[in-house]
Amino acid sequence: MTQVIVGENEGVESALRRFKREVSKAGIFNDLKRIRHHETPVEKYKRKQRLKNRTKRRR
Repeated sequence: MTQVIVGENEGVESALRRFKREVSKAGIFNDLKRIRHHETPVEKYKRKQRLKNRTKRRR
């Protein structure tokens, strides 16, 4: 679970920005999109292949 602690002199806007950044880093939105809609086995296979290719490129 993503948490952001707001400092004493920190504005709400900057805390919200930090929260959005943390959520995107954690990949929560991508998981929600995947869970909300049915994913066919072919789509699942293609998604895993794309992830696999990304990790290969980084090495």
